[in-house]
Amino acid sequence: MGNEASNTLREILDQSGEYLRWLKEEGVGQIEVSRRIGASRQQGVLTMKTLPDGKRVQTAGRMSVKKTVSAELATEPAGSKPRSVPEIAAEIAGCKRCVLCRTRTKTVPGQGNLSPEILFVGEAPGADEDQQGLAFVGAAGQLLTRMILAMGLQRDEVFIANILKCRPPGNRVPTPEEMETCLPYLQEQIRCLQPKVIVALGATAVRGLLHSETGITKLRGTWQEFQGIPVMPTFHPAYLLRNPPAKREAWDDLQAVLHKVGRTPPPVKPVKA
Repeated sequence: MGNEASNTLREILDQSGEYLRWLKEEGVGQIEVSRRIGASRQQGVLTMKTLPDGKRVQTAGRMSVKKTVSAELATEPAGSKPRSVPEIAAEIAGCKRCVLCRTRTKTVPGQGNLSPEILFVGEAPGADEDQQGLAFVGAAGQLLTRMILAMGLQRDEVFIANILKCRPPGNRVPTPEEMETCLPYLQEQIRCLQPKVIVALGATAVRGLLHSETGITKLRGTWQEFQGIPVMPTFHPAYLLRNPPAKREAWDDLQAVLHKVGRTPPPVKPVKA
């Protein structure tokens, strides 16, 4: 084996050892890796790294390994009974699947009607949400409440959640690895809630649910699908606070959502911030 290959293998082993030590610290005593996962094509597990001298070598991506493990942990046994939304929330409260558990104040599983026609999905908790453990309670949440009222609904008639259940430090955009790690919780919630329509609020919600890199400006207002459920991408309330003229387009999207669930949009104009 050449020196370059030996160095690459050593780097892979070092990173794997570091990750396994982290898992041990977090209380994970055993990891089972199925042949199905081992044989499947995991993009990003091996990546190319450019050295200072211009040479390119193959190296292991630590976060991709995390993503594979989290996917395996989230797999439900065949024929198992689906958990309730409160049971899922209880697990989220003690979740340590990613480093965000070290900086959060409270987890934010989401809240609302457990049999909703409409599920609103945002990006991640902010500072207010992190303190209260509730989704969309800050300035953007207040605008979302007024949007829901303008639809002729009450907040307790819908369910509101996020792609991430913990606040990223400084309200930064969630990383792809964080979204992949946390998404199984939302997927399980959706299976329990069985909403007629999902409203994806903003670009991050679209990327998390639909794995689409198309900009929200182009994608909004066009029906998509997540696990057989219609999805309406629209602007995040925080964006609407910064760009009030976009409220007209967001209101058009919400009217389309009402039509999809068989409701007649009320004859009112969208409320102002």
